[in-house]
Amino acid sequence: MDFPAAPLRSWAVERQVATHMAGSAGTPGTPRVLRAMNDRAALDLLLEHGPLSRTRIGKLTGLSKPTASQLLARLEAAGLVLMTGTSEGRPGPSAQLYVVNPAAAHVAALDVTPERILAAVADITGRTVGEHRLSTPGRRPSQPVVRQVTDALEGAVKAAGLAVSDVHRVVIGTPGAFDPNTGRLRYASHLPGWHTPTLLDELAAGLPMPVEYENDVNLVALAEQRLGAARGHTDFVLLWNEGGLGAALVLGGRLHRGWTGGAGEVGFLPVPGAPLVRQVTKANSGGYQELAGSQAIPRLARELGVTDVPSGPYTEVAATLVALGADSTTGPHRRLLETYATRLATGLAALVSVLDPELVVLSGASLTAGGEPLRTLLQAELEELAASRPRLAVGDVREHPVLRGALESALATTRDEVFDTSR
Repeated sequence: MDFPAAPLRSWAVERQVATHMAGSAGTPGTPRVLRAMNDRAALDLLLEHGPLSRTRIGKLTGLSKPTASQLLARLEAAGLVLMTGTSEGRPGPSAQLYVVNPAAAHVAALDVTPERILAAVADITGRTVGEHRLSTPGRRPSQPVVRQVTDALEGAVKAAGLAVSDVHRVVIGTPGAFDPNTGRLRYASHLPGWHTPTLLDELAAGLPMPVEYENDVNLVALAEQRLGAARGHTDFVLLWNEGGLGAALVLGGRLHRGWTGGAGEVGFLPVPGAPLVRQVTKANSGGYQELAGSQAIPRLARELGVTDVPSGPYTEVAATLVALGADSTTGPHRRLLETYATRLATGLAALVSVLDPELVVLSGASLTAGGEPLRTLLQAELEELAASRPRLAVGDVREHPVLRGALESALATTRDEVFDTSR
């Protein structure tokens, strides 16, 4: 996805490799810039394929052996690559192998919900090296948000064996979106303590590294585009159903956020089959959320005669019921899955009729629990309700996808900075 560069507290998620060269020192085409471009190409290859030998890097980049040797010596002196043993099991002498130095930089990410903050730290290769969970129950926060954020971050940093000063950048994922015109969080009235008009300034003052903020579903889309079902796609919608029902819209390779950051807040969409919800921001809900959100599934199950509705948080109950329907071919559990697919298709049909995406990725526990059976039912329903017929795919990034997307966002920006050897 081609997300434009942005300043501190940006809503940017990703930059293409070529973009970072636009701010590099020197004139395009000069030896300094060309060396920096070759350096970045080699580092990206090492991230994707490493460990690699000098000869292999030369072949993949098209560089001569002397130039590849100079490149690796330059990157090693800059602390960006390390030697890591030699190749074995091939004819001829063994070759020295190189990898990206994991300690070249570290990034952090936070996934915020009303119940908890998950924090993680990753090295520059993308490997998670520390995690921490901070419980934040109750409608009134027991601590100021800045204290919660710093506590969660410090817990992950400590688990990684690092200091907070070692973190190059942090990306925070929340429900709703920070309005770029006012800096205030919108579309997430259920997140206590996050709506003060000075919050972003307070967080910037309380954290020693650059901080970026992004909608949680947008971050899931980034994770799927980088690592999962949307790889190689520039036009797709990600439909998310877990604590809330939302969507991320990637059009022409760019994330569409809207004027106030609220693009994709489809839970507020009026839909047939649900009462018309007014004052939706006060209710923090809308027709599509009431019709097909996770909280509607246990209620729907009881209406259809499913008697074994488990107890627990509604998100877990919903995922369990959807999974039971996916494992059934007949009976009330199957009828539940079929009815749920119809409800999902009702709102999704409006979305794809307007956007005409190439692909729709289904993510969040209440969708991924249905697997291929739910995807098949939803595809069939959508083809009857909408003229546009995108392909549907179940998301691949299942473990903490918001957190993973936030790490990918932080890594993209940090690599642009750390890997730019022309500076």
